[in-house]
Amino acid sequence: MTTSITVRAEAGGTTTATADFAVTQTPLGPFTTLVDSEGAVLASGWTSDAENLRGLIHPTLRPGLLRQRDSLGEVTGAVTAYHEGDVTAIDRIPVRQQSGEFLLHAWEILRAVPAGSPLTYTEFAARAGRPDATRAAANACARNAAALFVPCHRILRIGGALGGFRWGLPVKRWLLDHEG
Repeated sequence: MTTSITVRAEAGGTTTATADFAVTQTPLGPFTTLVDSEGAVLASGWTSDAENLRGLIHPTLRPGLLRQRDSLGEVTGAVTAYHEGDVTAIDRIPVRQQSGEFLLHAWEILRAVPAGSPLTYTEFAARAGRPDATRAAANACARNAAALFVPCHRILRIGGALGGFRWGLPVKRWLLDHEG
């Protein structure tokens, strides 16, 4: 479930909080996850650049400091298990993002899309309660900081074309094939 909180931000749009991060080796290359003090995922993606991921986090949640760990426990375990074939392992991991009402709702809807059952942007918009807002649905995917845990890779264009993906279309194709 997507949970949002508001943390008072300092000037410059970052909080005084420290986030932990770990880099996990996957068949797609390094996967980095940033978590808050409660273990909720703030940002993640197929990169070893934690600073880049930090920039994706909403300013009210963006940590001022990053601390590298060898493992994030259950979160790292879920990333490994997912890439090894347990495509539901990521479902149990809490995620924390902040935005407007529609994006928060859309991210919750994304978390409910089952592995192996991708939707079109049109279907996703309808499930999010705005059937005529396919651009808003696409924007929810584009602004999602918690790749994999909020599985925006499961949203396709009409006709099955991949559409876009921050981490590249080969990664999106691999994920969809892996889940299929």
